[in-house]
Amino acid sequence: MSDCNSESSCSSCSSAAGCNTDEKKQHAKKRLDERLSKIKYKIMVMSGKGGVGKSTVSVSLASALHALGYSVGILDADIHGPNVPKMFGMTQKGVVSGENGLVPFEAADGLKVMSVAFLLENDDDAIIWRAPVKHGMIEQFVSDVDWGELDFIIIDLPPGTGDEPLSVAHIIGGVDGAVIVTTPQEVALLDSRKSVTFARKLNIPILGIVENMSGMVCPHCGETVDLFKSGGGEKAASEMDVNFLGKVPIDPMVVVQGDSGKPYVLEVKDTPTALAFRKIAENVAKQTIAK
Repeated sequence: MSDCNSESSCSSCSSAAGCNTDEKKQHAKKRLDERLSKIKYKIMVMSGKGGVGKSTVSVSLASALHALGYSVGILDADIHGPNVPKMFGMTQKGVVSGENGLVPFEAADGLKVMSVAFLLENDDDAIIWRAPVKHGMIEQFVSDVDWGELDFIIIDLPPGTGDEPLSVAHIIGGVDGAVIVTTPQEVALLDSRKSVTFARKLNIPILGIVENMSGMVCPHCGETVDLFKSGGGEKAASEMDVNFLGKVPIDPMVVVQGDSGKPYVLEVKDTPTALAFRKIAENVAKQTIAK
C-alpha cells in the first residue's frame, strides 16, 4: 500500500524531507475525493445477520448491473469472510501497483473486484484484526485502488451494524443507497430491521429490502414450496416504510454457479430466480439514477 512519506510519492509537499502529519491527511483526503468523484453511485449491501445470502445478492446485483451495460466494481468489505473472489472464480494472489494506484482484478468482461482475499497467501488463514486496522484497509481499498470511471460500486459488507459498515459510511461520506438482505424467517427479519435503523441514523438512503430464499420452485411441477416461509421481508418493508425490492426464490443452481465461480445471473437466463435478480438490479439502477 502506498504512503505519503517521500518527495517522490507526494510531489506537492513543500519540503524534500516529506510530508508532515497534516499534509499527509490533506493529500490522503484529496486522493480519496478524486477516486470517489469518478464513481457515480456507491451502494452498500447489508444484512442484519449472517447466512441470508448477502454476498450472493451482492455478486448477483453487480453482475446484473454489468449485464445491463453499466460499468461496475465490487468492493468486498467483508474482511473476515471475503467470499466475493471465490464467487467470481478468481484465484489470484497479491496485488499490482500501476501508474495510478493498485490495479483491481477484473471478472465477467471488465467487472472490477477488490478483496482482502487477494492478499492472503492461504485461503484458510484467519484475519485477526481490530477495528482501526479494518478501517485502514477499507480506506485504502477506496483511495489507493485505481477504480477508474464507474457507474456503480457495490460494497459487500459483513453481517450486522458494526465496524465495517460504519467505516464505509465514514470513508465514503455520501453513500447513495443501502440494499438490505433478509430471509423470510422471523429471526432474520428482526435483525434486518436493525439494518434499516442503522441506515436511517447515518442518513443513508434505503433502496429497499430483498427477501432472499423466498420459497423454492419445484423443478418438476412448478409449484412453490415455502421452505422458510414467505412474505416476511415484504411485510417488514411495509411496516418500516421502505421499498420492497423483491423475492428471490431458492434455486440449487445458485449454489452450483457460486461454487464454480460463474455468477448465476450471467449463466442462467429465464428462471424465476434469475428474473428476480435482474428486476432488483433494474430497480436499484432506476432509483439511484433518478435522484
